[in-house]
Amino acid sequence: MSRKPESGGLAQGLKILGVLGGTGIFFAVVIGICIFLGSMADEWLGLEYAGKLTGILLGFPIAFYLIWKQLKEII
Repeated sequence: MSRKPESGGLAQGLKILGVLGGTGIFFAVVIGICIFLGSMADEWLGLEYAGKLTGILLGFPIAFYLIWKQLKEII
């Protein structure tokens, strides 16, 4: 007797769990990219740490927005 995959709340819950499972890594990657770009701006414009700080401060809202956008598509 074979079971049919459930297509209700369980499937949706597993999708959300899959997205949230990679949230920490996703945050680290987005913030890392923003810090890297800020570091490049520091070197190019001769700033001390303003570019890296700006990268950190812009990285968090960008990461939150992208996670929100992914969750909105699932739900």
